[in-house]
Amino acid sequence: MLIPGVSGGTLAVLLGVYDKIIDSVGNLFKQFKKSVLFLLPILLGAVLAFAALYFPLKYALQYAPFPTIMLFSGLMLGSIPDLIKTSNKNGFKPLDTIGLVLSCALVIGICFIPAIGNVDLSANMQAWQYFLLLFMGMLASCALVVPGVSGSMLMLIFGYYEPLLACISGLKTSFGHSLLVLATFAVGLIIGFFTIAKLMQLLLKKFRRVTFWSIVGFVIGSIPAVIITFFHQFGDNLEVYLSPLQITLGVLLFVLGGVGAFFLTRFAAKHAEQKVAAPVTESDQANDCPAKEIVDNKENEEE
Repeated sequence: MLIPGVSGGTLAVLLGVYDKIIDSVGNLFKQFKKSVLFLLPILLGAVLAFAALYFPLKYALQYAPFPTIMLFSGLMLGSIPDLIKTSNKNGFKPLDTIGLVLSCALVIGICFIPAIGNVDLSANMQAWQYFLLLFMGMLASCALVVPGVSGSMLMLIFGYYEPLLACISGLKTSFGHSLLVLATFAVGLIIGFFTIAKLMQLLLKKFRRVTFWSIVGFVIGSIPAVIITFFHQFGDNLEVYLSPLQITLGVLLFVLGGVGAFFLTRFAAKHAEQKVAAPVTESDQANDCPAKEIVDNKENEEE
C-alpha cells in the first residue's frame, strides 16, 4: 500500500493466499466465524506492518527509491514461475492469451496516465470533495483485490497520494480534520473492497482458468510498472537517485530478491506436495477399518 507501483493483490497471489482471501470476503456473512478467523490475522498483520514500516519505507523511498523498488521487482519476478505452474493446473487455451496480454497492458498503461497534480485536503476543502474522497477510497481498494493494480499509483495519478500521507502526519497537529479525511477515505476503501472482492469471487468461480491467466498478466505487468513509476516520480533528480552506488545496490537487491523468492516458492511448493503425499498413519488406518471390512465382506461374498 505504501510503495507506488506495488500491489497488495499481487503479493497476496505470490504468497498463495489470494483465493482464500477472496472466498473469505465473499462468504463473510454466510460463513462469518470461519471467514473472520482467516481474515483477522491477515488484517492484523497489515495494520502492524503499516504502523511498523511507514517511516522506514518513507525514508527508503526518500533516500534510496531505486534500490527499494528493485527489491520488490525482484521478489515479484522470482515468484512468477511458481505462479505460472499453479495457473497451468487449471489448463491453458490459446484464447487465454488475450486475458494475459490485456491485463499486462492495462497495468503498464495506467502508468502513462498523466497526473493531475495534488488536490487540496486541507481544512478549507468543500463538502463535495468528501464525496470525491469516498470514491477515491473505492478506487484505491482495487489494489487490495485486483493483482497488479497499485492503489498508491492510482492515488499518485489523481493527486491524492502525498495529501493523504500529509494527513497521516497531520494527526499530530490537526487531529480532528486529519482523522475525518482518513476516515472518509477508509469508508470508501471498505465499500470498494467488498464490492470488488465479490466480483472477483464470481470471476474465479465462473471463469477460473482465464481469470488465473489474467492474474498472471497483472503480476508480469507489475514489474515494468514499478520501474516506470519510479521514473515518473523521480525523473527530475535522476542524477541523485541513479548514482553508481544506487544502481549497484538496486541491481544487487533485484538479484537477491528474485533468487530468494524463487527458492522460497519452490520450498513452499515442495512442502505442500509432501503434506498431500504424507504416508498413512496408524490412526488413519484405524479410521479406515470399517471401509476395509466392507471390502473384505464383498470379496467373501464373491468367493
